[in-house]
Amino acid sequence: MYDRTILLQYGFNVKNTLLHFYCISRKMEDAHKLFDEFPQGNDLISWNTLMGGYLHVSQPQVIVDLFKKMCRSCFEASVTTVLNLLSAIGDLGSYLGGESLHGCCIKTGFCLDLHVLTALIDMYAKNGKIDLGRRIFDGDAVKDVVLWNCLVDKYAKCGLVQEAVALLRLMRLERMKPNSSTLAGLLSACAASGSVSVGSCIKDYVEEENLVLDAVLGTALVDMYAKCAFLEKALAIFESMESKDVKSWTAMISGYGVHGQAGNAIRLFYTMEEGCQPNEVTFLAVLSACSHLGLVTEGVRCFEIMVCKYGFVPKVEHYGCMVDLLGRAGLLEEAHTLIESLPIKSDVTAWRALHVALGETVKRVLIKLNDDHPTNSMLLSSAYAIAGRLPDHTRRTQEREDEKIVRGEKFRPVRKEENLIKEAGRSTIETDTQG
Repeated sequence: MYDRTILLQYGFNVKNTLLHFYCISRKMEDAHKLFDEFPQGNDLISWNTLMGGYLHVSQPQVIVDLFKKMCRSCFEASVTTVLNLLSAIGDLGSYLGGESLHGCCIKTGFCLDLHVLTALIDMYAKNGKIDLGRRIFDGDAVKDVVLWNCLVDKYAKCGLVQEAVALLRLMRLERMKPNSSTLAGLLSACAASGSVSVGSCIKDYVEEENLVLDAVLGTALVDMYAKCAFLEKALAIFESMESKDVKSWTAMISGYGVHGQAGNAIRLFYTMEEGCQPNEVTFLAVLSACSHLGLVTEGVRCFEIMVCKYGFVPKVEHYGCMVDLLGRAGLLEEAHTLIESLPIKSDVTAWRALHVALGETVKRVLIKLNDDHPTNSMLLSSAYAIAGRLPDHTRRTQEREDEKIVRGEKFRPVRKEENLIKEAGRSTIETDTQG
């Protein structure tokens, strides 16, 4: 904690520096205590710093409350204040609050600042009013690439991929040079929607504009092609990238994993270690790949590397992969021991995974004993229901039916209950008719 005498001796500039340190360190309790203990030394920088800290830890309502308190203290807002507040209002989904703040920005002249305009577009998009964001964009005579990027990205995140592409074409007509950030969000939307044709158009656009395939843009393309089931194209992009960061490697590893190529995922992971340090998401992708293919030895080895070599504290998702991996292999005692070592004892995800694995093991034993009593299936179905999963045979049947639908061999109307519960990781994608 800070020394009160030092603050009194060296003045309140030191206080703002310390306040900033607490905020970037996410120690908001200490930051707020420091802010409240010396109210006479709080200037506009102090207010903005504290608001920015709460924005950093995703507590938007506190920012709104601080702004109200700041106004009662007779402080006038600055551009930084407005940016913090607009972000908070967007996160809260407060359309009326955002509209009122927009009016204040017009009156005070803050709308002449491009950063404020970008924040307004972001706020309206978060409130589902992207048309109002477009009106702001069209009404501004001077636009920089950040403003263009913002609207392209918001269209994409709202699922309006075609509108985003149209804006990209308009950008070319206006002779505005795009950058990797312009396209990354749009490619992510293509990956989520399975719109590989739009993604391919963007790839052509990248080549026509001679854009550098940097880590941001390259990773977005790799992710898009991998999620749209074009693994070879993803690999070609990955290998042609001039620079790769941890996200690039992770995207390709994850792509291998979801396509059942756990061996390639593991080999790529070891290659990655030679020049780039993996992060927790990388290990989650590797462990998930091992779990899907039942590679127990490699999964355990990677888990040990994560903990012992890199010092990462496993999260629930990592434990979930390991429990699933061990449970499927029948190593229930090892899985139980692993769960017992969970640092968060209150978590139930791993226990549910073990519960299902135990049920599947018991069913296999009963089958060997020629016991096909209906109660067996009922008990196992109950286990799956508790874990929120479909039984394997049901899932395989459903997958075969879905494959027929995708190939056009069969039409199956969507049942009402399917709108309520959907299996994670399932989507239909647009096929590439050009090969």
